[in-house]
Amino acid sequence: MKRTINTFCGAVCVILTMLLGSCTDPKSVIDTNTAITDHNWSYVNRVKFDCKIDDEKAAYNLYMNLRVTDAYKYANLFVLIYQTAPGSKAKVTRYELKLANPDGEWLGKGSGNLYSYQVPFRTNIKFPAKGNYHFEIEQNMRDNPLHEVSDVGLRVEKAQ
Repeated sequence: MKRTINTFCGAVCVILTMLLGSCTDPKSVIDTNTAITDHNWSYVNRVKFDCKIDDEKAAYNLYMNLRVTDAYKYANLFVLIYQTAPGSKAKVTRYELKLANPDGEWLGKGSGNLYSYQVPFRTNIKFPAKGNYHFEIEQNMRDNPLHEVSDVGLRVEKAQ
Protein backbone atom coordinates (compact mmCIF):
# COMPACT_ATOMS: atom_id res chain seq x y z
CA MET A 1 0.00 0.00 0.00
CA LYS A 2 2.77 2.42 0.95
CA ARG A 3 4.57 1.63 -2.32
CA THR A 4 1.39 2.37 -4.32
CA ILE A 5 0.94 5.74 -2.60
CA ASN A 6 4.59 6.70 -3.23
CA THR A 7 4.30 5.69 -6.90
CA PHE A 8 1.05 7.65 -7.27
CA CYS A 9 2.53 10.77 -5.61
CA GLY A 10 5.61 10.54 -7.83
CA ALA A 11 3.47 10.25 -10.96
CA VAL A 12 1.35 13.25 -9.92
CA CYS A 13 4.50 15.35 -9.34
CA VAL A 14 5.88 14.44 -12.78
CA ILE A 15 2.58 15.28 -14.51
CA LEU A 16 2.26 18.61 -12.68
CA THR A 17 5.85 19.52 -13.56
CA MET A 18 5.21 18.75 -17.22
CA LEU A 19 1.96 20.73 -17.28
CA LEU A 20 3.41 23.76 -15.53
CA GLY A 21 6.55 23.65 -17.67
CA SER A 22 4.47 23.70 -20.84
CA CYS A 23 2.74 26.92 -19.70
CA THR A 24 5.83 29.07 -20.19
CA ASP A 25 5.90 31.61 -22.99
CA PRO A 26 8.50 30.61 -25.61
CA LYS A 27 9.04 34.27 -26.65
CA SER A 28 9.86 35.37 -23.10
CA VAL A 29 13.50 35.72 -22.10
CA ILE A 30 12.56 37.03 -18.64
CA ASP A 31 9.23 37.90 -17.07
CA THR A 32 9.60 38.46 -13.35
CA ASN A 33 8.23 40.73 -10.64
CA THR A 34 9.47 41.94 -7.27
CA ALA A 35 7.10 42.75 -4.42
CA ILE A 36 7.44 46.21 -2.90
CA THR A 37 7.66 46.00 0.89
CA ASP A 38 4.57 47.48 2.59
CA HIS A 39 3.53 48.93 -0.82
CA ASN A 40 5.91 51.87 -0.18
CA TRP A 41 8.49 52.33 -2.94
CA SER A 42 11.43 54.58 -1.94
CA TYR A 43 13.98 56.11 -4.30
CA VAL A 44 16.78 54.07 -2.77
CA ASN A 45 14.94 50.79 -3.31
CA ARG A 46 15.70 50.22 -6.97
CA VAL A 47 14.23 47.00 -8.31
CA LYS A 48 16.99 44.96 -9.99
CA PHE A 49 16.88 42.35 -12.75
CA ASP A 50 19.45 40.42 -14.74
CA CYS A 51 18.72 39.13 -18.23
CA LYS A 52 20.87 36.83 -20.36
CA ILE A 53 20.78 37.61 -24.09
CA ASP A 54 21.90 34.72 -26.29
CA ASP A 55 21.01 36.13 -29.72
CA GLU A 56 22.26 39.65 -30.47
CA LYS A 57 20.80 39.51 -34.01
CA ALA A 58 17.20 39.12 -32.79
CA ALA A 59 14.91 42.07 -32.02
CA TYR A 60 13.43 42.33 -28.53
CA ASN A 61 10.57 44.12 -26.80
CA LEU A 62 11.01 45.37 -23.22
CA TYR A 63 8.08 45.88 -20.85
CA MET A 64 7.71 47.21 -17.35
CA ASN A 65 5.33 45.18 -15.20
CA LEU A 66 3.50 47.09 -12.48
CA ARG A 67 0.77 46.48 -9.94
CA VAL A 68 -0.79 49.27 -7.90
CA THR A 69 -3.72 49.30 -5.49
CA ASP A 70 -6.88 51.27 -6.16
CA ALA A 71 -5.67 53.74 -3.49
CA TYR A 72 -2.73 54.85 -5.70
CA LYS A 73 -3.38 58.58 -6.02
CA TYR A 74 -1.89 59.42 -9.42
CA ALA A 75 -2.88 58.77 -13.05
CA ASN A 76 0.73 58.12 -14.05
CA LEU A 77 4.10 56.94 -12.81
CA PHE A 78 7.53 58.26 -13.71
CA VAL A 79 10.44 55.84 -13.48
CA LEU A 80 14.15 55.83 -14.25
CA ILE A 81 15.30 52.65 -15.97
CA TYR A 82 19.01 51.89 -15.82
CA GLN A 83 20.37 49.44 -18.39
CA THR A 84 23.91 48.11 -18.17
CA ALA A 85 25.36 46.11 -21.06
CA PRO A 86 28.28 43.71 -20.56
CA GLY A 87 31.44 45.77 -20.12
CA SER A 88 29.61 49.11 -20.32
CA LYS A 89 28.42 51.86 -18.00
CA ALA A 90 24.74 52.16 -17.12
CA LYS A 91 22.50 54.19 -19.42
CA VAL A 92 19.51 55.77 -17.73
CA THR A 93 16.24 56.83 -19.37
CA ARG A 94 13.17 58.42 -17.79
CA TYR A 95 9.77 57.00 -18.75
CA GLU A 96 6.19 57.95 -17.95
CA LEU A 97 3.61 55.21 -17.57
CA LYS A 98 -0.01 56.29 -18.00
CA LEU A 99 -2.14 54.40 -15.50
CA ALA A 100 -5.56 56.08 -15.70
CA ASN A 101 -7.73 58.14 -18.01
CA PRO A 102 -8.42 61.80 -17.14
CA ASP A 103 -11.79 60.72 -15.69
CA GLY A 104 -10.00 58.42 -13.22
CA GLU A 105 -10.76 55.11 -14.95
CA TRP A 106 -7.83 52.72 -14.48
CA LEU A 107 -6.22 51.47 -17.70
CA GLY A 108 -4.81 48.28 -16.17
CA LYS A 109 -6.43 44.93 -15.61
CA GLY A 110 -8.24 44.91 -12.29
CA SER A 111 -8.53 42.09 -9.78
CA GLY A 112 -9.94 43.00 -6.39
CA ASN A 113 -8.26 46.25 -5.40
CA LEU A 114 -5.14 45.64 -7.56
CA TYR A 115 -4.52 46.90 -11.08
CA SER A 116 -1.88 45.24 -13.26
CA TYR A 117 0.02 46.82 -16.14
CA GLN A 118 2.51 45.54 -18.69
CA VAL A 119 3.73 48.67 -20.46
CA PRO A 120 6.21 48.57 -23.36
CA PHE A 121 9.10 50.98 -22.89
CA ARG A 122 11.38 49.85 -25.74
CA THR A 123 10.29 47.89 -28.82
CA ASN A 124 12.14 46.15 -31.62
CA ILE A 125 15.57 46.84 -30.13
CA LYS A 126 18.71 44.85 -30.76
CA PHE A 127 21.19 44.31 -27.97
CA PRO A 128 24.76 45.08 -29.10
CA ALA A 129 26.27 41.82 -27.86
CA LYS A 130 25.49 38.51 -26.21
CA GLY A 131 25.79 38.40 -22.45
CA ASN A 132 24.18 39.38 -19.17
CA TYR A 133 22.34 42.69 -19.09
CA HIS A 134 21.46 44.37 -15.82
CA PHE A 135 18.33 46.50 -15.35
CA GLU A 136 17.33 48.67 -12.41
CA ILE A 137 14.00 50.47 -12.06
CA GLU A 138 13.74 53.47 -9.74
CA GLN A 139 10.55 55.37 -9.01
CA ASN A 140 10.90 59.03 -10.02
CA MET A 141 7.85 60.72 -8.53
CA ARG A 142 7.85 63.58 -6.03
CA ASP A 143 6.53 61.39 -3.21
CA ASN A 144 9.18 59.42 -1.36
CA PRO A 145 8.19 56.78 -0.53
CA LEU A 146 5.58 56.33 -3.22
CA HIS A 147 2.55 54.67 -1.63
CA GLU A 148 0.33 51.85 -2.94
CA VAL A 149 2.79 50.25 -5.39
CA SER A 150 2.51 46.50 -4.92
CA ASP A 151 4.91 44.96 -7.46
CA VAL A 152 7.40 46.07 -10.12
CA GLY A 153 8.76 43.82 -12.80
CA LEU A 154 10.48 43.40 -16.14
CA ARG A 155 9.60 41.41 -19.23
CA VAL A 156 12.01 40.94 -22.13
CA GLU A 157 10.69 39.00 -25.11
CA LYS A 158 11.75 38.29 -28.67
CA ALA A 159 9.84 40.51 -31.07
CA GLN A 160 7.72 38.96 -33.80
